[in-house]
Amino acid sequence: MTAKQRAYLISLAMKMDPIYQIGKSALTPEITEGVAEALEARELVKINVLKNCLEDINSIARILSERTKSEVVQVIGRKIVLYKESRKKKKIILPEK
Repeated sequence: MTAKQRAYLISLAMKMDPIYQIGKSALTPEITEGVAEALEARELVKINVLKNCLEDINSIARILSERTKSEVVQVIGRKIVLYKESRKKKKIILPEK
């Protein structure tokens, strides 16, 4: 992913509300599965990591991206933004490379 594409996705994510919250239990299989389904439906997902989560936010983002085969667009504060191109419902057209 190029810097221009990443900047475009960040601009889209700024207008979004987080659709998942990760708390004390950190990454459960249910959360991972739900994020994977949301990525297929939306392509771009924002996740909020609650203060009671003891795990490192960057490692949560990396693990989630590996498990869902997505890309980490941004980790800022306690928010994670992931992107994965949908196989069936392509909605986001990225700028050319």
